[in-house]
Amino acid sequence: MEGSILSTIFVVGIGPGAYEKMTIEAADALRNCDVIIGYTVYVDLVKEHFAGKEFLTTPMRKEVERCRLAFETAAEGKQVAMICSGDAGVYGMAGLMYELSEEWPDIEIKVIPGVTAATGGAAVLGAPLIHDFALISLSDLLTPWEKIEKRLLLASEADFVICLYNPGSHKRADYLEKACDLMLRYKAPETVCGIVSQIGRDGETSRTMTLAELRNTKVDMFTTVFIGNSQTKEIRDHMVTPRGYRYE
Repeated sequence: MEGSILSTIFVVGIGPGAYEKMTIEAADALRNCDVIIGYTVYVDLVKEHFAGKEFLTTPMRKEVERCRLAFETAAEGKQVAMICSGDAGVYGMAGLMYELSEEWPDIEIKVIPGVTAATGGAAVLGAPLIHDFALISLSDLLTPWEKIEKRLLLASEADFVICLYNPGSHKRADYLEKACDLMLRYKAPETVCGIVSQIGRDGETSRTMTLAELRNTKVDMFTTVFIGNSQTKEIRDHMVTPRGYRYE
């Protein structure tokens, strides 16, 4: 790396939200930094555990401004933590931070992983992701719906377990229904599915159902959806995808 490093920005995945589900490395990074920057909702999740830090926030859809704020703050010589829910490298800020980093070559970036909703929700449901799976966001804010549709169809045809992020909102109330109609072209109506809401936070709920039932289920941005493959089954009220081990 050319030049001398002025300071480091830690891009930290804080997990689902509960302090207990944060990695030790992530907690240490937040404890050792000067400034914590993030989306307002995520900063509120960590504030009580890291009192005395300087907190800077930006609202939703101000991601570029948030990243620039992190670099500008680090350029002042401060140690900065940019926080993301879940994992910073899974629909998080790590990619954008690297994209913008060329403007600040003397600032180092260190990405610290966290528990993403796919693995956090899977633990609540049982073991739905034991075999190959595809992770798809239904938000068409940054990805054209035509591309999302193709990914849903091909992942379903290939018999992947599918995990859906951002399955619905006020403006996208029918997106899960549309996604289920696409997946039903290749997946059976009785395919075992599950949903988890508010993963790792107060009010966490989960339930299993069939793909046909999922089609008519109301969800929001805080819900993660799991659609099984042809082998997924319900065992002891939990969603399980066999890996294929042979046993007597």
